[in-house]
Amino acid sequence: MFEEAQTLSKDRLNASPVLRVCGASLTVLAEGAIWWEAERLLVVADLHLEKGSSFAARGIALPPYDTRATLARLEALIAGHRPSRLVALGDSFHDREAAARMDDGDAVRLARLTGATDWIWIAGNHDPVPPRRFGGCVHEELNVGPLTFRHEPRPAPATGEISGHLHPCAAVRVRGRRLRRRCVASDGTRAIMPAFGAYAGGLNVLDEAYDELLPAGRFHAWMLGARTVVPVAAHRLEGD
Repeated sequence: MFEEAQTLSKDRLNASPVLRVCGASLTVLAEGAIWWEAERLLVVADLHLEKGSSFAARGIALPPYDTRATLARLEALIAGHRPSRLVALGDSFHDREAAARMDDGDAVRLARLTGATDWIWIAGNHDPVPPRRFGGCVHEELNVGPLTFRHEPRPAPATGEISGHLHPCAAVRVRGRRLRRRCVASDGTRAIMPAFGAYAGGLNVLDEAYDELLPAGRFHAWMLGARTVVPVAAHRLEGD
């Protein structure tokens, strides 16, 4: 069980530990989202809605249920936290034709979600122009207090940046077992969020793509378990 990784921490952790970025106290949720209680703001990244149907159109058989599964998880988070604002950090749609391929029932569910709160779409590289039909507002980036929300992380220093794009994950060895999980990667000045989408993959935080973003050996991977989140120091991580 992933919860065994808690033995790597000095203190016993609760299910949703607090990550502090530039003075903001952010709760890392096991579902792969961030909750900013002071602002009643929920953040998710890289939903990649309709990735399954995109692959199917190219002859790669995947069950066409990723959008439904992703929306169900979003519904549960919104019902549990009742945010005043939700920020989706780009690549919410897998491509520009995703909305046209979406099942009618899923489209209704998404429109219902965007209408339930102040919904912000951050433009991504997969969806530089998120479809208007679902409501919400589109921004290239968003500033709230000390934090800046954008899709693609910028080279350090990017103080206060909350981003997605890279789909971070981390690997650690616990009692002889190698565990690889999605994670939030943070050095306390910024945070890079994992992909929330059901079919989205992950890039190990020790990959060279992170070299200009996180100080070598001086960050934590907030690894996501089924019910817990465990911050693991970079020096304890393994590459792929």
